[in-house]
Amino acid sequence: MSTSAPPLEHYRGLRPRTALVLYAVFTGLMMLVLHLAVFGLRPEALAAFALFGAGSMFLWIRLPLDYPHAHFGACNAVTLLRAGLAACLLTPLLTPNPAGGSLEEWSIVLLAIAALSLDGIDGLLARRSGLISAYGARFDMEVDAGLSLILTLHLLADNTLGPYVILLGIMRYVFIAASGLLPWLAAPLPERFGRKLVCVVQVAALIALQVPILPAVPAQWIAVGAVAALLWSFGRDTLWLWRHKT
Repeated sequence: MSTSAPPLEHYRGLRPRTALVLYAVFTGLMMLVLHLAVFGLRPEALAAFALFGAGSMFLWIRLPLDYPHAHFGACNAVTLLRAGLAACLLTPLLTPNPAGGSLEEWSIVLLAIAALSLDGIDGLLARRSGLISAYGARFDMEVDAGLSLILTLHLLADNTLGPYVILLGIMRYVFIAASGLLPWLAAPLPERFGRKLVCVVQVAALIALQVPILPAVPAQWIAVGAVAALLWSFGRDTLWLWRHKT
């Protein structure tokens, strides 16, 4: 009987999956504490936990198929934590006539700031640990998109800005849907600092627009500026893909 250790491929799915489960449990406990301290355990909180649970399950399923490393890494754990923070923001969104008042409104701002502040740390950790992957990059991108969508829905629920702000939350999903009809839109794009910068500006603007004391006129200018930057970024990428389509 052979006593040699199994090949690395034997652990490639096992070790990251085990780590993912542990990190997901930790993040779920963090979400529970946040709800107890800020939002309370309302029935609407089930949607936040269900969203995070469904996302974690999808990551768990795709891990052995898409992830090339033998360790999940702190980089992906940070992204998972960001996903939990974003999911928490679903509870006040779904709560009719929330009783939290200004405290709850400021809590939304602070949680969103925490999620944005952790953005970039996961990438830095991935580079330092040698765990860079398309899986991690896509994971980070989808968390950004989900956070933007939830914050945008908060703005629409407040009904203080025009319906054009929906573009701040759905542009990525519109682009993905369009790529199903136009396959050349799904081609890989070159790395561009401007695209990353616009993403940060987009989320930062959405957070600023959640601030309860922000006057109406500056809010309009921030929203219009963020939408313009986003349209420019997607327009530039679309034009590049069209020029290089095969």
